[in-house]
Amino acid sequence: MSKRKVQEANGIPPKQDTMGDDSGSEDDIDMIDVDFEWFAPAQHDFHGLKALLRQLLDADNDLLDLSGLADLILSQPQLGSTVKCDGEDSDPYAFLTILNLTANATNPAVRSLISYLSSRTKTNTSLAQLSDLLSNPDAQIGLILTERLINMPTEIVPPLYTMLMDELSTAGNSFTHYLILSKTYMEVVSELETADRPKKKVRQGASGGEEVFYFHAEDEVLQRHAACAGGWDYEKVSEGGADSKRAFQEEGIQARGHGILIEGARFEGAVKAVGEYLGAAS
Repeated sequence: MSKRKVQEANGIPPKQDTMGDDSGSEDDIDMIDVDFEWFAPAQHDFHGLKALLRQLLDADNDLLDLSGLADLILSQPQLGSTVKCDGEDSDPYAFLTILNLTANATNPAVRSLISYLSSRTKTNTSLAQLSDLLSNPDAQIGLILTERLINMPTEIVPPLYTMLMDELSTAGNSFTHYLILSKTYMEVVSELETADRPKKKVRQGASGGEEVFYFHAEDEVLQRHAACAGGWDYEKVSEGGADSKRAFQEEGIQARGHGILIEGARFEGAVKAVGEYLGAAS
């Protein structure tokens, strides 16, 4: 049974009837009505969740046990949600869940993930607090994993977070910290054409630093409530990887891992801010 059902127009204006009208406009666009439904994670979601985890973890996905993480997500259907368009048995287009890193520390998939995060964050001074917490057995860290297909409307995000808050309250879960695992990207000027020129250059922001973009719009809001936040380079980035993602623009993109650590007392306020910023589907 679905948790909630919402109809989204996806911001696309209705199609104009141009039959018999010689003044047909190039601006005529079909309206696409989509019914989004929120479901608890179920066993038939295994492959869909694994695919979304692979997308979330990007270049480093094969360093981690995605099957083990998907199994752990499915073992706690009372926490987290999937978003679907074609009924309960269809593949998830988005998901959000939370894993208790402390309680699951002996799980091989979680142990591998903690080790990965520790190695990636220890050299970033802005993530020093996170690095310390990951090695503290007394810390109660809730790891939030969330990903969606690239064309999903951001309005689906607030309900995912608010439902998680309700589920955590019902389950009596209490975390000292919440860690959102995400990713960002930078635009990289392609220099494929001239082999003897310097290596690719990261586009600079207005302030002269690296200009960072968010794959998940909500991360910009969540970061304002963070105890610490920062990124790391993927271990398995290949040469030319950014150019392979260049497609129809002059710049390629260089993806990076990103972590946002929020203290437990501030998480509810962060979720509320996400809803105000993105607007909830209704």
